Amino acid sequence: MTSPFWDEARAGAYGEFRYDFPERALEGKTVVVAGGSGGLGAAAVTLLARENAKLVVGYNRDGERARRLSRTIERDFGHRPELVEGDLCTAAVRGKYLEAAGRLGPSIAGAAIFSGHPARIPLGELDREAFAASLESNYVGPVLLARELGEAMENGEGGGIVLLATMQAVAPFPESLNYAGPKAALVHAARVLAQGWKRVRVNVVAPGATMAGMAARSIQAGKYDRYLHQETVARFGRPEDVARAVRFLLEPDNYITGQTLVVDGGLTLRRGL
Repeated sequence: MTSPFWDEARAGAYGEFRYDFPERALEGKTVVVAGGSGGLGAAAVTLLARENAKLVVGYNRDGERARRLSRTIERDFGHRPELVEGDLCTAAVRGKYLEAAGRLGPSIAGAAIFSGHPARIPLGELDREAFAASLESNYVGPVLLARELGEAMENGEGGGIVLLATMQAVAPFPESLNYAGPKAALVHAARVLAQGWKRVRVNVVAPGATMAGMAARSIQAGKYDRYLHQETVARFGRPEDVARAVRFLLEPDNYITGQTLVVDGGLTLRRGL
C-alpha cells in the first residue's frame, strides 16, 4: 500500500535528475530584522533587500545609523525598509513590529532577531543589576518578540525565525559569564519554541570572532590574533558569513528547525588542540 503522503510526480522528477532549487525565495515576502542596523544585522538586511524582501528593520539607540542604512537600501535596491525603534522588552515596541509588518503585507514570512548587548563586565565586578540587564537584552526581549512574531506566523502562512546567539553560548570562554549565560538560554529557548509550533521553524545562528558587531572591538585590539597565528582558523569571520547563514535558515520550506548553526570557522572546535 502506497503512503497517502507519497508524491509520485516529485519522485518521478528525481528519477530524471530534476530538482527544485528555488532562487529569490523571499522575494516579495515580509521579513522582520530586529537589531537590523547593527554590525551583523545590516549585512543580513542588505542580503534580504537584494532578494527584494519587504523589510521591517528594528533598532534600539542609534537612529542615525538605522536611517542611513534605510537610505542606502533604497538607493541600491529601490525600496525603503520600515523602521522600528525601541527596546524589545517593551510591549508597545513589540506591537510596533507587528504593525509595521502588517503595513507591508498580510503575513510575516520570517524574522531574524539580532538584538542584544555584549555585557562586558569583569567577573569580579558582576552584581545582580548587571546580570538582570544582560538577561533582559540578550534573552527576555528577543524571546518575547520571537514568541509574538511566531504566533502571528503560526496563525498565518507559517515561516522561520532565527535568533542570534554567540559561540560563547556553546563553548566556555573566560570572562563571558554575564553574556554567555543568557545566550545559552536563548539557544534552549529556540528548541522549546520550535517544539511548540507546527508551522514555524526556529533556529539559532551563533557567530564567532567576526569583524563586525560585538566582536569587532576585540578583533581590532588583537584579542583573537593567537587563533590566526596558531592556524586555528584561516581568517576572522565576516558579516557576510553570518548573513548567508541567516538567509539560509529563513528560506521558505527549509527543512531545519530547533538547531544551532555555529559560524566560527571552527574556532570552538579546534581552540583547545
